Amino acid sequence: MIHSLFLINASGDIFLEKHWKSVVSRSVCDYFFEAQERASEAENVPPVIPTPHHYLLSVYRHKIFFVAVIQSEVPPLFVIEFLHRVVDTFQDYFGVCSEVIIKDNVVVVYEVLEEMLDNGFPLATESNILKELIKPPTILRTVVNTITGSTNVGDQLPTGQLSVVPWRRTGVKYTNNEAYFDVIEEIDAIIDKSGSTITAEIQGVIDACVKLTGMPDLTLSFMNPRLLDDVSFHPCVRFKRWESERILSFIPPDGNFRLLSYHVSAQNLVAIPVYVKHNISFRDSSSLGRFEITVGPKQTMGKTVEGVMVTSQMPKSVLNMTLTPSQGTHAFDPVTKLLSWDVGKINPQKLPSLKGTVSLQAGTSKPDENPTINLQFKIQQLAISGLKVNRLDMYGEKYKPFKGIKYMTKAGKFQVRT
Repeated sequence: MIHSLFLINASGDIFLEKHWKSVVSRSVCDYFFEAQERASEAENVPPVIPTPHHYLLSVYRHKIFFVAVIQSEVPPLFVIEFLHRVVDTFQDYFGVCSEVIIKDNVVVVYEVLEEMLDNGFPLATESNILKELIKPPTILRTVVNTITGSTNVGDQLPTGQLSVVPWRRTGVKYTNNEAYFDVIEEIDAIIDKSGSTITAEIQGVIDACVKLTGMPDLTLSFMNPRLLDDVSFHPCVRFKRWESERILSFIPPDGNFRLLSYHVSAQNLVAIPVYVKHNISFRDSSSLGRFEITVGPKQTMGKTVEGVMVTSQMPKSVLNMTLTPSQGTHAFDPVTKLLSWDVGKINPQKLPSLKGTVSLQAGTSKPDENPTINLQFKIQQLAISGLKVNRLDMYGEKYKPFKGIKYMTKAGKFQVRT
């Protein structure tokens, strides 16, 4: 299974390593560095890199590469899922997962990794259980440990570790019982210059924050569950019930967790929430070009599009841009040739636009192709796929919990070709 784990920062330094079976030399990462050099961006490094004696599997999150070293063939998604779980655990423990935080809490990091893998095989990956085994660091606990020489390791085995629901500890008590669910959808799309959709898909998740006393049994039903055909569940979901009735039935973990993630790729189900009108032209004879873009809402069910950010990588022959935005602020970097426009909210009555001229290098031919426009945006209280929660019920406990459901749509890789 997993022999070693290396954490590599953006500048290519190995700042933490952990070995489970035998110590693997750092030189194995040279193959990874070669692949990193060949990739134009950090996200483009191949997740699986074969070497003469090992396989290197990596994930890139929070500007850190988590590289696992494996000696025999293993299902790669199994290892990649485990690496994501490691990152999520660090985030849960320390609030943020960064090189500085990991270095500051290196003892806790090693203790957590020791519990998560046993002889290279995943053991305790549930946050609830880990927090009982290894207590999260606090300022007071750190001071006490420094003075007394004690550690964050718990005194007894977690109660959930031996139960049929290992993700939930026993004897949970809260004065306010509440269950919140966030339906978050990310839309990836490529739009051609005429405004037609070349490709569009939705990656969705339902994140939950459940703080309920005792051992509640929850059921969550949807208005249109048929939308969910490509789904990945948290282990707490009873799959048989979902298959037969399309109802989510589960005993929830305590605290924050991801209940399910789903993928909608059918073109007819993906609505495009914004449009871009563009007029970008370069003339052969002149060293000036024209640049006009307007952003507007479309199929947003009357909800406001906010947090709009437009970026575009201009051709190398562009020297400068003289632009006037109708709202927001814009910036053009003449070195990297990156144009960014922070639009903010879109007012449907007065659509935001960015207009002006482009200065090209004298004597160069006009660019071969027009730049692509990348968009970032957020729409609160809307799931663009049309997914709606019907009701949430609780069994097994007498009290009435407070329940809340929130929807949000945001842009993933949203690109408009001009």
